[in-house]
Amino acid sequence: MTGVETRSLTRDSLFLLANVRIENESDVHRVRVRNLSDGGMMAEGSAVVQRGYRLEVELRNIGKIGGSVAWVQDNRFGIAFDEEIDSQRARKPVEVEETEPARVLERSWQHRAPPPPDPSTLRKV
Repeated sequence: MTGVETRSLTRDSLFLLANVRIENESDVHRVRVRNLSDGGMMAEGSAVVQRGYRLEVELRNIGKIGGSVAWVQDNRFGIAFDEEIDSQRARKPVEVEETEPARVLERSWQHRAPPPPDPSTLRKV
């Protein structure tokens, strides 16, 4: 996509976090996602990037996406994704794999004190 085509995509303003790894670096940077579209996103954080850097973004419910830095201004930068994503999925709560339902366990009284004795069974001294 060209820059003109990318700007025409609908962008969602939101606030969520993502992990960014710059190509050929091992460090992962935590960034704030300021807006997100199917073709890219605006990130804010302490990652030091330059226009043209290749990177990998990990978004919740979407996973890892390749992309490149389209622009940089102060601590914000734009990322153009290599492939379009479904940006609405990132807005949804974190998807959890279906597991077997929680089981109700029998109560255990082992951690409690025993009941008081029956007074009729006590012996007077």
